[in-house]
Amino acid sequence: MAEKLFQSAQAALDGLLFDGMTVMAGGFGLCGIPEHLIAALRNSGVNDLTCISNNAGVDDFGLGLLLQSRQIKKMISSYVGENKEFERQYLGGELELEFNPQGTLAERCRAGGAGIPGFYTKTGVGTVVAEGKDHREFGGETYIMETGLVADLSIVKAWKADPYGNLVYRKTARNFNPVMATAGKVTVAEVEELVEPGDLDADCIHTPGIYVQRLIVGKNFEKRIEQRTVREAA
Repeated sequence: MAEKLFQSAQAALDGLLFDGMTVMAGGFGLCGIPEHLIAALRNSGVNDLTCISNNAGVDDFGLGLLLQSRQIKKMISSYVGENKEFERQYLGGELELEFNPQGTLAERCRAGGAGIPGFYTKTGVGTVVAEGKDHREFGGETYIMETGLVADLSIVKAWKADPYGNLVYRKTARNFNPVMATAGKVTVAEVEELVEPGDLDADCIHTPGIYVQRLIVGKNFEKRIEQRTVREAA
């Protein structure tokens, strides 16, 4: 139990990193991202990463930090529109990109965590997404095959955890974090609050601790807002 808890993001990643590895990073936009673990990845100097994430952060936060330092070789993503450095590297031929429809990306992660190597979906049929993929008909409709995704390391952000690694997410942070937590060969979670064993309602646990090998309690989360919209003063 106690061996899952580490004192820092750097300590939690010790011995897990190597050049050329695949990393899943949870969160949606800038909500629910493992910001301390991402910073520790940057500081580690690990290179040639393939990062699986719904988005690529912004220029100076989230996975954008790893793009700035040129540590990412390839992104497997759904939405990257908020990151100018991503755009520059991709258009300049410096960054590989595998685009996925958002639901397909989520299902690829879920499938990988469930041990499902491939599945068929209608999403993307007749578009560039379908190029080079197996096509089959079911019920008179055409589907394409997508593969499940598994990472060498999954880094996720949760609201609460107990020392066993059972995780509870809050609201939008449930996008991608739960499925990615199951699809890493090793999963490291950063949480806002650590509670005592038994304090979490068993019916409300989103990720069982069996999927989590290491965890840290983060402090001073920035929790940036990607696009702030405010009403004009009356």
